[in-house]
Amino acid sequence: MEIGERLPEILGKDQDGNEIKLSDFKGKKLVLYVYPKDMTSGCTNQACNLRDNYNTFLEKGYAVVGVSIQDEKSHKKFIEKHQLPFPLIADTDLKLVTALGVYGEKKMYGRTYMGTFRTTFVTDENGVIEQIFRPKQIKVKEHAAQILGE
Repeated sequence: MEIGERLPEILGKDQDGNEIKLSDFKGKKLVLYVYPKDMTSGCTNQACNLRDNYNTFLEKGYAVVGVSIQDEKSHKKFIEKHQLPFPLIADTDLKLVTALGVYGEKKMYGRTYMGTFRTTFVTDENGVIEQIFRPKQIKVKEHAAQILGE
């Protein structure tokens, strides 16, 4: 997906099995952040940074939703451990990450594997992408400030 395109209507199911749709956020800007894995250091730092700035997001008219390919049970533990106030989509069938173009071949320590690229999509009030933060741009401990332009 690119700037100017609209996110898919069906985003997926959250940690409680509730279907999350783009239309649920009509009238709000949406921060849809895609991260590789629950409970890892980078993903925890990013989630906690967004959590710590969550009220600012709300005050400025944003909703925040996380997405990874772990299941609902993993997301529930992650939310409980770090008191995350926003939903996490369990994209176990890889439908959303594939549609967003953020799943593919990765390399680390000489090993090649399939995985999720840390990416954040910021939409306008109608679900049209206004900003995309790609993996090399994201500073996990300062991500909220990056999104809010502070």
